[in-house]
Amino acid sequence: MARVIRQRRSARRALASARVLDQVVENQLPLVARLPEGRSRTRAADFLAELVLLSQAYRHHAEGWISRRELERRGHSTMRKLSRIRERSPQSSTQFTEQD
Repeated sequence: MARVIRQRRSARRALASARVLDQVVENQLPLVARLPEGRSRTRAADFLAELVLLSQAYRHHAEGWISRRELERRGHSTMRKLSRIRERSPQSSTQFTEQD
């Protein structure tokens, strides 16, 4: 009985996490669409695509199709991919503050 309750709680948390990721993607998608075509838009779209895949992994976990360990593996993999996407991003050496 306790195991079933833990599974249900885990499924609810996984679905809640998936919804948060979906909301982030939904909120950012219009901004990506307004970016000029090119590398910036591609990087942003790649970033959002990784979030969509992670959201899908949370849903798969909630359905019991993948284990918690597999979900963690996919989460770590996503974080590595997002880091690589960030590394492709041109960094400006100029830092702006509120006074600027």
